[in-house]
Amino acid sequence: MIRAGFGSAAGLSPRFPSPPDMSGIAEVLTEEAAVQTPVGPSLHVTPLVNEGDVVRQGAAVACLRHAPDVCFVAPLAGRVARISLLPGRKLSEIVLFREAEGDVERHDCKVAKTAGGLRRLMQSSGVWPWLRRRPFGGMPAPHEKPAAIVVMATDTRPFAPDPRRALEGREDDLTRGLIALEQLTDGPVMLCQQAGPELIEPGIGEGRIRVVTCGPRHPQGSAGIRIHQLFPAGLDTPIWDLHAEDAAALGALLETGSLPMRRLVHIAGAALRDAQTVWTHPGADLRQLTQRLVSPGPHILTSGSPLDWHATRWLAPRHRQVTVVPREATRQRPHWLVAALTQSATPRPAIPTAALTQAFGGAIPATPFIRALSAGDDETAMAFGLLSLLEEDVALADYVLGEGGQFVAQLRRMLDRIKTEFAA
Repeated sequence: MIRAGFGSAAGLSPRFPSPPDMSGIAEVLTEEAAVQTPVGPSLHVTPLVNEGDVVRQGAAVACLRHAPDVCFVAPLAGRVARISLLPGRKLSEIVLFREAEGDVERHDCKVAKTAGGLRRLMQSSGVWPWLRRRPFGGMPAPHEKPAAIVVMATDTRPFAPDPRRALEGREDDLTRGLIALEQLTDGPVMLCQQAGPELIEPGIGEGRIRVVTCGPRHPQGSAGIRIHQLFPAGLDTPIWDLHAEDAAALGALLETGSLPMRRLVHIAGAALRDAQTVWTHPGADLRQLTQRLVSPGPHILTSGSPLDWHATRWLAPRHRQVTVVPREATRQRPHWLVAALTQSATPRPAIPTAALTQAFGGAIPATPFIRALSAGDDETAMAFGLLSLLEEDVALADYVLGEGGQFVAQLRRMLDRIKTEFAA
C-alpha cells in the first residue's frame, strides 16, 4: 500500500450562515422516497414495476434501456406511487411510499469471484449508478475499464458531514469494498482521507491500494482536484470516483448479500432553527427531513452544498448534504435600457487574486484556465486539466468570482462539445 499526501495549507474555508449542529445523529426514514438517475446526461430507461406494485428494499425498479443489466433500485421497501418519465422514456422519478414491514432484496454474491461477475453484481444490485466517471461525468458504460479509481473518504465542501463518522465500525466493509474495486482496474485504487488514523490496514489487496492524505480546506476534498493531481483523466483514460461510504456498502453487499441503504446526511442552512446530522437513505423526502428544523417563513429546499446545490424535493443520488435557504422576495425587473447599460453580454474578465488561485487548491493555474474556458479554447483548457473536472470541482471558483454559475455553465458546455467531437 502506497501513501501520498498534499500540502494542507492550500484551499479556502468559505463560510455560509447556518445554526450550529448541537444534537447527536438522528435516524430518519422518510415515508416517501424517489428513485432518480445520477446527475449527468439524461438516461433512457425501462421501468420494471408498475404503479401500485410493492417492492423490496434494494429491488430493481428500472434499468437502462440499452444496457438492461444496469439497474436502479428502491432505497426502501414500499409501494410504487408514481412513475414519471420524460420524453424519450428518460427517467424523471419513481416515487415510493414506505411499507413498514417490507423485505430486503438478496443477491447471490458467489458470482463476484471474478471481475466480470463483480461487475454484473454491482450493476444488478444498484451500486453501478453510484460510480462516476471522468471525463464528462455520468456513470461509466457497462463494460468500461478505468485507468484508476478514486475513493473519497473526505469532503471539504461547506456543511459536509465527516465521512469518518459514516465509516465508524465499518472498516472491514470498507476494506472488502476496496479490494473488490481492485478487480475492476489495472491501475491504482486511491483512498483519499483527512489527516489522522488510517481507515484501512496496510498491505491489503494486490498492492495497488494507495492512501492519500488531504488537507481540511476546500477543494482539497474535491474528487476532481484529487484526480487531476494523482492520475489525470484523458479521452482514452477514464477515471472513476466513488464515495467511501458507498465503497463500504459494496463491501457489506459482498459479505451479506444485501446492499445497505443507509446514508449519513448533514442538514444546514440560513433558513433553519437548528442544523442536524441524520442517518437516512438515498432519495429521501427533504420536506420530512427538515420539517422540525425549518424557521418560519418562505424557504427553498436544496440537495447539495451551498456551492453546488439545486432546488428539489428529494435527496439526490450522490448527495450527503441538504441546504435550506430563505426564499428571497421577487425583485422588480429593471427597465430594458438600464439592463442594457449595466449588464454585459460577454463574460467579465477574470482578475487574478490569491483567492482565485486557492479556489483550485493551487493545483491548476486558475486565471489562464478560466480565460481558456471563456474563450472556448478547448486544447488549452484540456492541457490545464479540464478532463478531470466536473461542475462541483469548479463551483468554489465560481463563488469567488461572483459569477453566479456562469463559470460552471462554461465548463459544462466545453465538456459537452469535446464529448460530441470525440464521439464523432
